[in-house]
Amino acid sequence: MRIMRAEQFKLTREVEYGTPEQNESVRSTVEALRTRGDEALLELTEKYDGVSLSASDLRVTEEEIQAAYSRVEPDFLDAIRGAAANIRRYHERQRRQSWMDVQPDGTVLGQVLRPLKRVGVYVPGGKAAYPSSVLMNVIPAQVAGVPEIVMVTPPATGGKAGVDPYILVAAAEAGVKEMYRVGGAQAIAALAYGTESIPPVDKICGPGNIYVALAKRAVYGAVDIDSIAGPSEIAVLADDTAEPAYVAADLLSQAEHDEMASSILITPSRGLAEAVAAEVERQLALLPRAAIARESIDRHGAILLVDSIAAGVDIVNRLAPEHLEVLTADPMALLGSIENAGAIFLGPYSSEPVGDYYAGPNHIIPTNGTARFSSPVNVDDFIKKSSLISYSREALLRDGQAIMTLARHEGLEGHARAIEVRLEREAASAAEAANQATDGKRD
Repeated sequence: MRIMRAEQFKLTREVEYGTPEQNESVRSTVEALRTRGDEALLELTEKYDGVSLSASDLRVTEEEIQAAYSRVEPDFLDAIRGAAANIRRYHERQRRQSWMDVQPDGTVLGQVLRPLKRVGVYVPGGKAAYPSSVLMNVIPAQVAGVPEIVMVTPPATGGKAGVDPYILVAAAEAGVKEMYRVGGAQAIAALAYGTESIPPVDKICGPGNIYVALAKRAVYGAVDIDSIAGPSEIAVLADDTAEPAYVAADLLSQAEHDEMASSILITPSRGLAEAVAAEVERQLALLPRAAIARESIDRHGAILLVDSIAAGVDIVNRLAPEHLEVLTADPMALLGSIENAGAIFLGPYSSEPVGDYYAGPNHIIPTNGTARFSSPVNVDDFIKKSSLISYSREALLRDGQAIMTLARHEGLEGHARAIEVRLEREAASAAEAANQATDGKRD
């Protein structure tokens, strides 16, 4: 890995906007699905996946799901159940309630929280088939109370209509009842606009290739989406107490994702820097995905030398990494200084894969520096909020003139008159009541 002074380093983040050809392909796919439904979905599945299906074949059957259980190893099933329990327990802590604030004058202000009705989860089915991501998308939605969660995932290519059994088992364990064997941009468009066989959803989440990412961008507005995810990132902030073998292994854990992933060590210790660089080379040779990790390390990896750990924290906050590991003598003491990071891992036993798979926090985390303003997937992502306003007569009489002043300042006379008509009616009623009281005294 390159060793350099931090001030010499500039991280180049690659945002996937797609080529003109890719964007045109996605545009035509989305339009075909929007206008022709199942017919286009089946045509494009045969074109891109090499699988010929009928409309009745789209939905995965209960028999297929049960058969998938016989194809996965018992230790995988145990692991996925343990992970699901931890993820559910963590996200249960994120639940919030509707609230109301009753004022002394009788006005009620508040916020009503309701889950989205229907959410679509996209799960890749090729080299990036990740059962763990099924759990990370589905379980927060379930905890939020979403009643309908649908999964789409590509069929096996080469004329086979099967679906990865590990994906099916993970979805079943997470509680998904509705699954379809479709993938690519056509699956995203089907979720967004609906077809004869697949009802539309309110939100689409889950990772995918460039065509999936571009399709999510194209349908945003018709539905909500989680994000347009960029390449994976890890930054490790370490001093000379860190174990070089641990640091190297954690850097490589992200480098093996894809060639555009970035892995960065930030340290004031040249000794650690040199030891980690050597250890990366040693461990790299042992990785099955060595070619991918090598390109990632060469293109986007670096070891940055800083004058102090405090200076390292400043670099971290500027990078706003997806994953941050703090491997220092007292990592907890630095937590208050870390402002921008998607997930923070403290100490030598909190290796990034602990969070990826098992600890419970969500592993779908903001990339491309967006941790400056966004958060990991959480329960709130599947909840909509409505403001509640129940103004009392007393409050309107008190505040009406101020409301009309602001409305007329903005040139919205209709807004002002909507208040004025009420104030006039109340004034007339008060005058009539006063007259009746006077007449009663005369009698």
